[in-house]
Amino acid sequence: MFRLWGKIFKDNHMLRDTVIEDDRNDTRTHKIFDSLDQICYDFDLGKPIWLDSNIQEFKRHSKTRFYQDSFIEEIPFDYLELQVIEED
Repeated sequence: MFRLWGKIFKDNHMLRDTVIEDDRNDTRTHKIFDSLDQICYDFDLGKPIWLDSNIQEFKRHSKTRFYQDSFIEEIPFDYLELQVIEED
């Protein structure tokens, strides 16, 4: 089972969160991108752009934060955080 936790923060307070579970037999990368698509759909957000800093942070810690510079449209929060909480 693969589980990705998406959280929205504003002023150091979590406003919303959701956990996406994926038990398909697919690559980790596909599961991450598909889960991010579902999180953005649930939160009614545009998809963020993966910057080099996001990729490196995610590779090291299985966690990253998307700030305003990763989004095309204006966001009403400080950042979107993604964290892998379970991998098979």
